[in-house]
Amino acid sequence: MLTPGGRLVVISFHSLEDRVVKRFIERRAHPDRPAAATRHLPLRAADLPRATLSQVARVLPDDDEVAANPRARSAVMRVAERTDEPWRVETVQ
Repeated sequence: MLTPGGRLVVISFHSLEDRVVKRFIERRAHPDRPAAATRHLPLRAADLPRATLSQVARVLPDDDEVAANPRARSAVMRVAERTDEPWRVETVQ
């Protein structure tokens, strides 16, 4: 668990890995987007959970780096920063 202000940095080398990381960050950066099971329920803004992560960056290798290391061409680095909100534990369904 990150302390408030801490940064999460993940480097993925495959699109499937990147999708897992992207979804993890987006779920915690935008928790006000209801899940498919609850999308029809009326929710007030005060009842929605607050963001526990904020997306900071998505970094791709530049042309010089790919020229020096061709295997870096598929790498994606994602950075997220922890907010001051309490961390929520999610159950996997």
